[in-house]
Amino acid sequence: MAATTERETASLIGSDKVEGTAVYGADEQRVGTIQRVMIDKISGKVAYAVTSFGGFLGIGEDYYPLPWPSLKYDTRLGGYRTGITVDQLQGAPKYSRGTDWDWNDRARDREIYDYYHTPLWY
Repeated sequence: MAATTERETASLIGSDKVEGTAVYGADEQRVGTIQRVMIDKISGKVAYAVTSFGGFLGIGEDYYPLPWPSLKYDTRLGGYRTGITVDQLQGAPKYSRGTDWDWNDRARDREIYDYYHTPLWY
C-alpha cells in the first residue's frame, strides 16, 4: 500500500499546510499567521487556530486562540479571513512565549468563544 503525499485537495488540507498560513482581517489586510491548530480529541473537530499577531521575527508576538469557526478560507487571498478587528484583539484572551496557557480549562473555552460571539464546538 503506497502512502499518499497529497496534503491538499479541493476540500481537505493537511495540518502542516495550515500552520504558517496568513490570516486577513475584514479589510483584507494581513493581521497574523496561524501557528498551530488545536483539535478536540473526543469530537475530532478543530477547536482553535492559535494565531500570532504583532512582534518581529517571533520576538514580542502574542498568541491568540481563535475559534476555528471564526475563520474562513479565502482562495483569492490564499489565506484565512476573519471578521476580527485589531481593536477587538486589544482585550482578547492571549498568551506569549513566556506565559503558560491551560488548555484543560473548559471555562477558558467558554470565555474565548463568548468573546468572539461564536458557539462552542462541543
